[in-house]
Amino acid sequence: MPVLIDDDFLFEDTYGPRATRAVNGWLRTLPSSGAPSPNSWRAYALAARDWLVHLRGHGVAVFGTREDLVAALGTYADRRLSGPLDERLESSSWELQITALSRFYDWAEEEGLAKAVPFTLAVGKRMVQGRIEETRRNRAQTRRPKAHVTVQYLASDFADLFRYGLAGLGPDGLEDVTFRGRFPGRNAAMGGVVLGTGMRSREFTYLLVHEVPTLPAEPTEVPIPWVVPELGTKGRKLRTTWIDYARLAAVHSYIALDREMSRGSWRPRNPLVVEEADFYGGRINGRRTRWSSLRPEERVRLVGPEGGSLLLALSYGGRPFVDWGTLFRRTARRIRERFEPRFPDVAPHRCRHTFAMATLERLVEGHYRQAAELAAATGDASGLALYLLKADPLLILRDLLGHSSVQTTEVYIKRLDVNRIYRAAWERTCGPVDGAALAEADAEFDEEF
Repeated sequence: MPVLIDDDFLFEDTYGPRATRAVNGWLRTLPSSGAPSPNSWRAYALAARDWLVHLRGHGVAVFGTREDLVAALGTYADRRLSGPLDERLESSSWELQITALSRFYDWAEEEGLAKAVPFTLAVGKRMVQGRIEETRRNRAQTRRPKAHVTVQYLASDFADLFRYGLAGLGPDGLEDVTFRGRFPGRNAAMGGVVLGTGMRSREFTYLLVHEVPTLPAEPTEVPIPWVVPELGTKGRKLRTTWIDYARLAAVHSYIALDREMSRGSWRPRNPLVVEEADFYGGRINGRRTRWSSLRPEERVRLVGPEGGSLLLALSYGGRPFVDWGTLFRRTARRIRERFEPRFPDVAPHRCRHTFAMATLERLVEGHYRQAAELAAATGDASGLALYLLKADPLLILRDLLGHSSVQTTEVYIKRLDVNRIYRAAWERTCGPVDGAALAEADAEFDEEF
């Protein structure tokens, strides 16, 4: 848990407790008030720190009058949104600042510490499931672009191009003689993992080699379940995603060949030596421990009896490799410069969006349902096959992505180009869309104005 400390290391003076003490009290409530992620704690603490520094520079009390706080927020927004380049924030970072400060002042009001807040709220109403509910919007937040304006995933051809790029191959899947990168087998296997499972960066980065599912004896069209490490997930929620046979086979091939060649005697400063390791856990420094109880910072310290990291992705000498964001950006830049000028930047989370859209497309087209029917007909009545036969596509996607509700999944996919999926499925099944139908649909939208 982060802690704010003044330069003189005091939390109170002759005037009483300082503002840093109040902020620290609020930070301690975050784990039990809807912000369980340590990353959120740090981001909120930094937002509060920047706000306190700004107020101190302008001689405004943290719990001062509304007039002073509103004026301070105005100068703060001017500096952070249009000030010097080294102080300017992106729109998303500004939204995070406002969210953190809004939550802090809400808490301070409930605790009786604040009599005024710097924000102005716009109150409105909306219909939710047949009921009218009151909504509030913080006017300090910037306007966001419409959800459909930007495409945040890779179409199938670009996803293939990205996988080839990670493997050091050209668009045709053949060797790229200009490739000068390292560990193409590892990169391609891990790229297949994130594109095939939808794991978040924090989740696949700290995967252990022992957590890779067993490869079925025979190829199967039904995807193979993959348990996501509990403490690696957002909000620390256990979930199971899946991966197709070909991508899982590539991971096992990497483990048997490239990873084996990268094994070494590397050890961190305070190693956690693992013996008798299996799929569920191992004996760590003499004590039997489950993998699910380990935090990311503990996972990177795991080594075998003879040294070498236990993370799935290794670098030279058995060192763990964790900088996937940089690797993905460099690969995208190389593809853009060498082969496809339209290729976008790729961050790990864009791969998660790509998995969501590709999975939804296959669910809508009935690919997984047909595979499940085939599995059931051949006597393979696995739980996953029965689930695919009975569950709604949105429910399946909700469980794979680890969302808390199907409503979250609905909002999520609306921010992606979901209309393309349903139209493509219709055209493959029923042929091109009739021109009269398109004209009638356009007329429906014309009547809105």
